[in-house]
Amino acid sequence: MRKLTDAEQEKIKLLTKNQVSLTLIEPTETGLKKSIMDATGSVRSYLKNENIHDYELQNQGTESKIMIPAIIHTGFKIIKSKASLYRPSTKKGDPRIWFYSLTKVACPNDIIAITFYNDSFQVFNLTTLDINALINSAIINPFQELISSINFEESEISIELLNKLKVISKKGFVKSEVNSDTGIGRTIESLLGIEMNSSKLPDYKGIELKSFRDARNNRKGLFGKTPNWNLSKFKSRVEILDTFGYWEEGIFRLYNTMRGTGRNAQGLILRIEDKKDWLVENSDRPEIGNFLVWELEILRKTLLKKHKETFWIKAESNIEDNNEYFHFKEVEHTKNPMVDKFEILIETGAITMDYPIKRMPSGKVVDKGCNFKLKANCLDLLFPPSANYDLMA
Repeated sequence: MRKLTDAEQEKIKLLTKNQVSLTLIEPTETGLKKSIMDATGSVRSYLKNENIHDYELQNQGTESKIMIPAIIHTGFKIIKSKASLYRPSTKKGDPRIWFYSLTKVACPNDIIAITFYNDSFQVFNLTTLDINALINSAIINPFQELISSINFEESEISIELLNKLKVISKKGFVKSEVNSDTGIGRTIESLLGIEMNSSKLPDYKGIELKSFRDARNNRKGLFGKTPNWNLSKFKSRVEILDTFGYWEEGIFRLYNTMRGTGRNAQGLILRIEDKKDWLVENSDRPEIGNFLVWELEILRKTLLKKHKETFWIKAESNIEDNNEYFHFKEVEHTKNPMVDKFEILIETGAITMDYPIKRMPSGKVVDKGCNFKLKANCLDLLFPPSANYDLMA
């Protein structure tokens, strides 16, 4: 997809502010003539994450075509339409999508926005539609009603969570559940009545919770993701530990941060391989070279699923009698990460990757995974404009 114009980006920011989750697609001249569009990776991810459609489970051929109601918004009017989702019998069955009557509102290389509401696709031309004017119009219109309905429904849970956090904040300093780096997360989850579990799903009714200590200029944890061992030269993190580990305080460990901007003390660096759409980890040892591979599309999907909506909760930390206490004070509320910026943020060092791994004297290996983190104060580079709340107000 082409680069968005400043005007298009401003429209997306406004939609995000109104709680609208969407995906984008760019019809080509050939596509409009043939009434066909490729369902790109971002479109497929959106459909799957929203439980609308999974192309991976769809057979090839017209007999397996799926039809879903659609509404095309033109401003003060709508066009009732249908969407066809299918995989052709020819070639590799690359996923396709088409909205009937799209040619009435789209020109080649316009950016078409797609969201899903009330069991129907809601489709509009992001390039040409005056979204700000429609949303703020004194004259009621279908697009305004759509955005208002989505905003109301999506806001209910976040308002509920925000009110609970304000009650917690009024408690002042509360004792940490455990005396460790993870204590802050464990504590806020306990106060919210969330049971400890190993689920990778968002923490509170679809909202991910990320808490951090105000006094530390820490990177913010995004997600953990294991590399594709089948594509990688190394087949386990134990192999990585044995190759690059070092002794410290009697323990053989590898506590390292990898960046795209330069090699670390172990000679390791992250690199983007555009043609393969891979993120690779590379060693400066010629006999090793590239040794780990992550498929970027998998990382984008993980980011989108994990942080569709996130509360970043800031707390003041105090130590008394060897116990840590937290006062939860502020929240930054983000939605819909701009996954197309993931590679750029890797290359510029804003997103890094850690793998804390060590072998205890007993021989047991403690491995906390491959953890992708965002540099402090860089939320605005990965997410559209966020909302900030003072919990003590």
